[in-house]
Amino acid sequence: MANAEPLDALRSAPSAGRRRAAAAAATPKGTMFGGTRLVGTFFGSSSTTGTNWSCTGSVIDTRTKNVILTAAHCALGYSDNYIFVPKFTKGAGPDQQPYGIFHIQRVFIDPRYIPDKPHSSTKKPWSDLDTAFARVSANQRGQQLQDAVGGGLTFTQPSGYVHKDVTVVGYPGKDHNDSGRAIKCTVPTTQLAGFRQMSMTCGGYYGGVSGSPWITDYQDDARTGHVIGNLGGYNGGGNDANVDYISYAPAFGADAANLLADAVANQAPPADLPPYKGIQAKLPGGAALWKHAKLLASGDYAGNHRSDLIVVWTDGEVTLYPGDGKGGFLAETRLKAPNSTWTHAETMTGGDFTGTDLSDLMVRWSDGEVTLYPDVSSAGMSKEVQMAPPGSVWKNATQISAGQFHNGKYATDLLVRWVDGELTLYTYVGSGTFGTENRLKAPNDTWKNATLLTSGNFSGNGNWDVLVRWVDGELDTYTATSAAGLGAETRMRDPNDLWKHDQVMSAGNYTADNSSNDLIVRWSDGETTLYADTTHQRLGTENTLVYPGT
Repeated sequence: MANAEPLDALRSAPSAGRRRAAAAAATPKGTMFGGTRLVGTFFGSSSTTGTNWSCTGSVIDTRTKNVILTAAHCALGYSDNYIFVPKFTKGAGPDQQPYGIFHIQRVFIDPRYIPDKPHSSTKKPWSDLDTAFARVSANQRGQQLQDAVGGGLTFTQPSGYVHKDVTVVGYPGKDHNDSGRAIKCTVPTTQLAGFRQMSMTCGGYYGGVSGSPWITDYQDDARTGHVIGNLGGYNGGGNDANVDYISYAPAFGADAANLLADAVANQAPPADLPPYKGIQAKLPGGAALWKHAKLLASGDYAGNHRSDLIVVWTDGEVTLYPGDGKGGFLAETRLKAPNSTWTHAETMTGGDFTGTDLSDLMVRWSDGEVTLYPDVSSAGMSKEVQMAPPGSVWKNATQISAGQFHNGKYATDLLVRWVDGELTLYTYVGSGTFGTENRLKAPNDTWKNATLLTSGNFSGNGNWDVLVRWVDGELDTYTATSAAGLGAETRMRDPNDLWKHDQVMSAGNYTADNSSNDLIVRWSDGETTLYADTTHQRLGTENTLVYPGT
């Protein structure tokens, strides 16, 4: 056993590339500690006094009390000669391990997970399936696994990829961990672009950590907790440079839930599963194209009571993407071929100003003209209605956003931020008329710094809310705004560098809850994101529509 090759060797080999000093110095570092009862490591023999432990596993709460979680690229090499050791103690024999040793009985791996040769990992879409479960026998004391450790982690499908705090516990290999201690780190997560995987940044996660559980409510030596993924996935769970401070984890989906059910039932996974295609981009074209998405407008342009997306591109092309009601989009329709006229569109918004249950498009042009296109649809733009002539004061309207600010049935109100910081609400806007003008803010320096704004029903009130992105990256909402004034201010994000890269945003009804609370953001690198079911207090679940670097 001491000479056995670790199954997780890919992340073990030190190299000059791993030591990217500047990047590594800026990252948090994992803490070595004595371990926790629900996490352990594996050996290829019933002895635990050797030096080659490999990969990490965790105890899952099931009715059978004998199921563990690890990575598929680890479990490919497991047989009944392998043992799992919870809270492994180096140098102690089998009888001295705190909870005993547990022989692997049977391994469960999604048959669509296909490792690359010669490595046991993969960089293909099916790296999303790098999750495995195994059944273990009772320990040498006759105890089932969960009875021995006193509990188990609850398998949990996450609502998204972004989590404030996730704790990852694993066992780095002996090359970087001669004491055989566990490592833990609690950090936020992001999505690995193009994959159904989470990413974390924390140093010290060398070979041996594959399979480590990603726990949302970790406490040292707790008997319970919720696990939403396992360290693994793309390239065995790390980036192409194999640095120790970048780690990935497949986010549990229906496929992992079905695999766990197979393990509990002790039955082989179906062999005729449809091919796994991975995450498909929800908007076509890639980030290089979407850098040129100049303006966005949400509205019901298909007449099905859900939002569709109109995009004006930097070359003057105008396209319509019908929403599918599930956070995705159907095939695009070109409303205008590239042209010089639409390159002069400066700001726009979608609203039902004509009250026909089909949205209209309001556009402010570079010369100060404002035009309304009633009842836009996949058939094209309707005949325009001039709302303000060229050379008008509307040349100073920096941003416009339609909404329901008078507790009405349709989005017939227009919020305007002017270049001098004045904020105006026009209620009951119609074809050819801006309705009633209501000043919400006199000219001021503060609102000159409102870089972007949009409107939506984020708080669930009868009147809609305003969401503002400020020049320093701060995000605020103003709930139940009306002609009487801006609603109560709620801080959604403190000033930050990330949201300074929000270039265009629009809110609409893109998901199944039938509310205009889904926020679409186009970032400076072309990445485009949908935050589903956003509230006035927090951003909703992050869904990538266009991946960066594509």
